[in-house]
Amino acid sequence: MTAAGYTPLDLLSAVGAAGIGIALIFLGQLSRRLGETTGARRYYLGFFAAAGLLFASAGAQLTNVTLGLVEAERLVHAPLWIALYNGLPAAGVSLGLYFAWRYWSWLLAETD
Repeated sequence: MTAAGYTPLDLLSAVGAAGIGIALIFLGQLSRRLGETTGARRYYLGFFAAAGLLFASAGAQLTNVTLGLVEAERLVHAPLWIALYNGLPAAGVSLGLYFAWRYWSWLLAETD
């Protein structure tokens, strides 16, 4: 058991958020390279902003699990931690989805 009643499995939520953040950085780099060759607008910066939100959430989760700032049973009653655990990843994934649609929607418009 880690601090405040957390188990090592609670760390997986932070690993998941960080993994999605890494995928968004990869997508941002890929979009940057494509944009350089096609002269597209720099929408790829939105992927990095979305990844930042996910990394901030992962950092908050790791900090809470290791230092035990809020007990596991009280997380559902702490609005700040609800925003950090659920709001930041939701905003990051939504932002990533928006920029993926803005940047890559031309693929769906291509016809044979």
